[in-house]
Amino acid sequence: MPRKPTDRNSPPKTKFGTPRTNSKDPRKESTPFRVSRPPRKGKMEKPVVEAPPEDDMRLNKYVAHCGIASRRAAAEIIKQGHISVNGIVISEIGHHVLPTDTVTFKGKPIKPVEEMIYILLNKPKAVITTMSDEKDRKTVMDIVGQTIKARIYPVGRLDRDTTGLLLLTNDGDLAQKLSHPSHKVKKFYHVVLDKPFHKDDLEKVKTGLLLEDGIAEVDSIEYVSGGSKEEVMVEIHVGKNRIVRRIFEKLNYNVQRLDRVYYGGLTKKDLPRGFYRKLSEQEVIMLKHFIGQK
Repeated sequence: MPRKPTDRNSPPKTKFGTPRTNSKDPRKESTPFRVSRPPRKGKMEKPVVEAPPEDDMRLNKYVAHCGIASRRAAAEIIKQGHISVNGIVISEIGHHVLPTDTVTFKGKPIKPVEEMIYILLNKPKAVITTMSDEKDRKTVMDIVGQTIKARIYPVGRLDRDTTGLLLLTNDGDLAQKLSHPSHKVKKFYHVVLDKPFHKDDLEKVKTGLLLEDGIAEVDSIEYVSGGSKEEVMVEIHVGKNRIVRRIFEKLNYNVQRLDRVYYGGLTKKDLPRGFYRKLSEQEVIMLKHFIGQK
């Protein structure tokens, strides 16, 4: 029996049926992606849609992947005119960079790093959380830079007199997401005050104090178990400048010591003050789990 002629312009039929087309414009198919075959045996699974590979990248993301700074800081570097693409200064963070482009930072070529480095530092007091300091004060890079030669930078900040856990990395995507309050990365601070912390004030902090830049929200605040009434533990996920100190200053307390003892599942166990170590593979996976990154 002769085969029925087909229209060459009509979409071909497959074992999964004929692809849907836009009723207004039949030339447009619903998806150009490849759909995987369903399993032959067992429970039927949903088809997996595979997106095409990324062949370009936003400039701020590209700079962050080069280990220059976090994506947020990279945006400022771009706006200041420090980045050139193919010899032309680009100040738009949304500019798309192709694999064949030549990108420079202050005249020096940069490329995305191949090895991601994750360092956990137990920051001592009187150390600045910056790459360098114009007043020649000691920075965290003076500590880790003795053995870590790759370009890494701190995720977030601890003020000069605050001690405790600080993450340094060249993973711009991870740094950006860990710092964003929407991911609610838990941080615990051990606070020692100059006088007993009144229970009424503790309730005020739980409710939320009004500071000059808005309501200071804390996830929890409790007296330290086995400690005195001068010691409290604060759980917080927002990253506003000096937020913990300003909460207690608002209630007329002076913070004698402030120590970050927990950060996104990481603790200070076996990490003395002033020392640092590389994160294990499982710890990196845990951090990425917190922010939903694979």
